[in-house]
Amino acid sequence: MLNFAIETAREAGQILLEKFGRKINISFKGNINLVTEADLASEKYIIEKIRSYYPKHSILAEESGESIVVIEGERTWKWIVDPLDGTTNYAHGYPCFCITLALEHNGEIVVGVTFDPTRDELFAAEKGQGATLNGRPIRISDTEKLSEALLVTGFPYDFAQRKNFARHFTEFILKSRGLRRDGSAAIDMAYVACGRFDGFWEEGLHPWDVAAGVLLIEEAGGRVSYYDDSKFSIYKPPICASNGLIHVEMLNILK
Repeated sequence: MLNFAIETAREAGQILLEKFGRKINISFKGNINLVTEADLASEKYIIEKIRSYYPKHSILAEESGESIVVIEGERTWKWIVDPLDGTTNYAHGYPCFCITLALEHNGEIVVGVTFDPTRDELFAAEKGQGATLNGRPIRISDTEKLSEALLVTGFPYDFAQRKNFARHFTEFILKSRGLRRDGSAAIDMAYVACGRFDGFWEEGLHPWDVAAGVLLIEEAGGRVSYYDDSKFSIYKPPICASNGLIHVEMLNILK
């Protein structure tokens, strides 16, 4: 199933590249959140392929909502799909976006893939088998102190209503080596997994934003939790992820 996920992500990436930089139709979910024709074309392709190869599996996808297939006596499988993470970047011609999909089995993520088509970088993980970038093993960074760390985060659409957002952001700027905001949570998490970033936190994310990234980070040796260090679920934000070595320092700010 990992190979299927890799192949599907790469093929959907070509759909995005074909439309990237061209004039495309844009609609809105709410006042700010964009949906482009590329999101919809990519998702349509991914869903049709999953249903062709795995017709009994359920699918949770960003633009379409949830489709659940219940098979009596059979174990539950669910594909979790974001056909275009970084839609605002994509719509503005900023080349920081990806396709990300994961496979959940009985409530546990067992396969995760994030593909950045502009850099031809494919991050993949399978439960218990480690994480890779374009087929080569990856590991989290060895940065031991927050003061030496490069962090990344994202802005939830309603950040003005989140009373701790500005405090967290300011404290991390002051106490880390640097802070980035690239506009794609899936890429941010993949970069933590391969050691480009040392830590990541964000509020207001959805399962399709983080499902693959959680597996990538954990399989690369990192750590994922809530702000109080309790066990993380992809179905409930917020998230703190790191190389593990700076996790406690990050949590001390986020608590």
